[in-house]
Amino acid sequence: MKFGSSGVRGLASELVGKPSGLYTEAFAWRLASSGLQSSGAVFVGRDLRDSSPAIADRCMAALAASGFQPIDCGVIPTPALALYAQKQGAAALMVTGSHIPADRNGIKFYRPNGEIDKADEAAITQYVADKSNVYDPPTLPETTWPRRHDEAIAGYQERANDILGPGSLSGMRVGVYQHSSVAAELLVRVLRLFGAEVVPVGKSETFVPVDTEAVGAATLAKFKAWS
Repeated sequence: MKFGSSGVRGLASELVGKPSGLYTEAFAWRLASSGLQSSGAVFVGRDLRDSSPAIADRCMAALAASGFQPIDCGVIPTPALALYAQKQGAAALMVTGSHIPADRNGIKFYRPNGEIDKADEAAITQYVADKSNVYDPPTLPETTWPRRHDEAIAGYQERANDILGPGSLSGMRVGVYQHSSVAAELLVRVLRLFGAEVVPVGKSETFVPVDTEAVGAATLAKFKAWS
């Protein structure tokens, strides 16, 4: 379990246990000790990996035990969660492994003013090392947390509306490779609002890791067939 290019990542089977709560507690401590946020709402989102709901539940329990109010934003694109939290002047964490394989997962942490930096990562890592042998995860509550999924999605769509005008994509035919992305339906909806003819392709009910910086030959072949 360690920080990578964005967030902490590791095997999903391990992250589902103590690490998800401990890293979240460390994040909460860092927020408070750095004077950024000592209480109030922290918004939590997740992707569609099988392990993400359980990890998110443990993160929210750890936030509550640390004196914060977890707000469940459910399945949501990372940029939508980050934007909504920043508009509320609050921290956020996103349970996602991005493009890594399905047997792994991760957590991205956001301060009220944006994603954590390397100094935050170092402080959180040290906190985890100091507490790992004594950390006792909080009991998961039987009640549900407050939800803000629809509001967060609406805020992201409003931002998109501010970028392009109505009908700005009229006459364009756009294919959207949906795979297992949490943005699959949202992206289609936004493009259609701008007037594009949208053709959704490749929707998957099981998780598909897609690295947009290293697209494989099999995926490129799909694109060629769809075009």
